Amino acid sequence: MDSIQLTGIRSYGYTGYLAEEQVLGQWFEVDVTLWLDLSVAGSSDRITDTIDYRSIISNVQQLIKTSKFALVEKLATEIAKSILDVSGVAQVKVCLSKPAAPIPDFGGKITIELTRSKD
Repeated sequence: MDSIQLTGIRSYGYTGYLAEEQVLGQWFEVDVTLWLDLSVAGSSDRITDTIDYRSIISNVQQLIKTSKFALVEKLATEIAKSILDVSGVAQVKVCLSKPAAPIPDFGGKITIELTRSKD
């Protein structure tokens, strides 16, 4: 199966377990891998034979901006579901990171990675 990788999608959102996270918000970073058949587009050289990844990026950013979930696991799941709704995508991997998680004395980032397939 072929894949398209979209990395470094950033957006400001309001998902988080702490009340402050849902009021003040924070930055999120997302990488997605889409598995699909790219053979037709590879032969035809027509954009209509592949997916418009600009719309995938925009959709991910919009979900981050407008969602208010307690858990990043829920946000990552909703991102995966929305991408699987795109025609032709058979499987998706979502890596959702909080680069500045509000955890005392922790300078790293939290990343949720999940892979989902169409039923």
